[in-house]
Amino acid sequence: MNSLPEPILLRNRREDRPATLDEYRASGGYEALAQAIKQYTPRQICEMVKDSALRGRGGAAFPAGLKWLGVKEDAPHPRYIVCNTDEMEPGTFKDRVLVDADPHQAIEGSILAGYAIQAQRGIIFIRPSYEQGAQLLERELEVARQAGFLGKNILGRDFSFELDVHRSAGRYICGEATAQVNAIMGHRPHPMKGVHMALQGLWGLPTLVNNVETLACVPHIVRNGPEWFRGLARTETGSGTKLYAVSGKVNRPGVYELPIGTTLREIIEGHAGGMLSGGEFKACLPGGASTRYLPRQFYDLEMDYDTLKAVGHRLGTGAIIVYDQHTCFVGATLNLMEFFARESCGWCTPCREGLPYIRDLLWRIENGEGKEEFIPMLRQMAGHLAKSYCAFAPGAAEPVISLLTYFTDEVREHISQKGCPFKNVQKPRPHLWYPPEE
Repeated sequence: MNSLPEPILLRNRREDRPATLDEYRASGGYEALAQAIKQYTPRQICEMVKDSALRGRGGAAFPAGLKWLGVKEDAPHPRYIVCNTDEMEPGTFKDRVLVDADPHQAIEGSILAGYAIQAQRGIIFIRPSYEQGAQLLERELEVARQAGFLGKNILGRDFSFELDVHRSAGRYICGEATAQVNAIMGHRPHPMKGVHMALQGLWGLPTLVNNVETLACVPHIVRNGPEWFRGLARTETGSGTKLYAVSGKVNRPGVYELPIGTTLREIIEGHAGGMLSGGEFKACLPGGASTRYLPRQFYDLEMDYDTLKAVGHRLGTGAIIVYDQHTCFVGATLNLMEFFARESCGWCTPCREGLPYIRDLLWRIENGEGKEEFIPMLRQMAGHLAKSYCAFAPGAAEPVISLLTYFTDEVREHISQKGCPFKNVQKPRPHLWYPPEE
């Protein structure tokens, strides 16, 4: 498999400012759009994305081409594209870097998706804390419009498409595709079960929701071909590059574009500069807060969807949160449960009641009130979260399950010592939750 001689998605990344339209075009920007609408039918673009084996980069990893082909040629109009830039997964910041570096890449990818399913309108859904990115996108959308890449009869052809920015209300659940659709329509952002978005999405019409990193890959696939894209990966089952967002106990936290399938060791020791002075790798979350801890035994694992799945883990968003030997994993998991308990939409009982229950047990263990019977109680409740209405609660259960899989001795040490053995270690800041008064 090929190494990556230079970045692809982050080719135009600069330290001080985003790339302009002219700079994006100098690197091949909007050539794919011109090729698509002049040389290919919409269905051929869908097939091209399918042949590239591009998988959704927002966490679910569903094959993008299959999702696009789910919008039937005789489906009703209007049709919609949603570019998901919500990025509320803790530890994940790749989408912000991508948009701030090269906004026209996300814009062109969205337009190409619109052409592929013959949509009339697109919406960039962005979290409220990314206000700078929202303003940047609004400005560059107008630049693209003036250049003839947006609006009526794009590049003089019989294809018209509009694209606007929609700011999220700021809840984690809004990142889930069906909840996101509800949020855009002004409804409460509850997930919708059994809804096929390609048939009934926004206002009951065909809608395609893709992560911004997924859409940013599309211009490069159209320009260079599906085989080229597959050849970028380090693994036989992978395709393309991946934006790995590395944070935690490393010397150079940041976003690194690498061939998908690059090993965890290479990402941490090579690109992220290794562990902080005096630190040793203990474990990481490989794909944001809703994935399982990956301990040292997996340090040489290839960071790809199928390789992680084979050992019972998920790549998720590719946000690698690194912990060293001084980390208390009871405290770290409690911190995550604080977040998830707060962010539950409250729609279903397992999630609404189960997450605070787990949070309370972990708080008691961390603060010297733990009992041995709490361990099977935690396992049982984490299992019940799988019965929730959507994927939110099962994702929230992942750190708990891996805590009890890999760090049970640490949990028992808290119980036997009636408190945290990592007393002198700075703990994560709580997510605005306080235990009930006695």
